[in-house]
Amino acid sequence: MGWETRNRGGSYYTRSRRVNGRVVRQYVGVGVIGELAAELDAEERAEREARREALRAEQTRAREVTDTLADLEAASRQAMTDTLHAEGFHRHKGQWRKRRDSHDD
Repeated sequence: MGWETRNRGGSYYTRSRRVNGRVVRQYVGVGVIGELAAELDAEERAEREARREALRAEQTRAREVTDTLADLEAASRQAMTDTLHAEGFHRHKGQWRKRRDSHDD
């Protein structure tokens, strides 16, 4: 997108867009009309970039929360495993079972 100058020396504003996978240039205008279109396009680009940046920031925060929860889950599982082992349990085919030879008398 931008201003183009041709052989006759005049500048005019064009927009680029994709049509069926090809980039097509669209004539917008010269002078004040071209300048207004260029300003509007710049504002839209800035808004799209701000939305993308906000989304990236939100994704980063979500990733931090997810990582924190994963760490908490791992610590909780380890604490549970240590406690169950200390109480005489063991894992048998994925299930916690009390050892037969443990006596709590």
